[in-house]
Order: sequence, then C-alpha cells, then structure tokens
Amino acid sequence: MPMKLPNSPLSNVQIELLKLYATDLSEEDLKELKNQLAQFYARKSIQAADEAWQQKGLTQEDMDK
Repeated sequence: MPMKLPNSPLSNVQIELLKLYATDLSEEDLKELKNQLAQFYARKSIQAADEAWQQKGLTQEDMDK
C-alpha cells in the first residue's frame, strides 16, 4: 500500500527511499544499494545520450572529431 502524505513536498522516489531507509541496512547492503542506484542512473544517461545521438544522425567519425 503506497504511503501518501497530504500536501507533501516529497517526490514518490523520496517517499519510497524513506520507507526503505526505515530498515537498518548493513554497510555492505547500503554499498550495494548505492551501486544499484548509480547503475540505474548511468543506464538512463546512456539511453538519453543514445537517443540524442540517433536524432542528430551522428556517426563514429563525429565522435572521433
């Protein structure tokens, strides 16, 4: 059941992370979680760059320049 806060300035991601952080993670688990978040955002960035690259019709030659 989703947590809802009336007139909350928090985003849905912040609320989910707060619920997650209510549990006491080990340092190893916390490190793994941070790594997973970093990988998630890296994939999103690469996808966005690939889409921009394709929209502009860029080539490997353009990249080499």
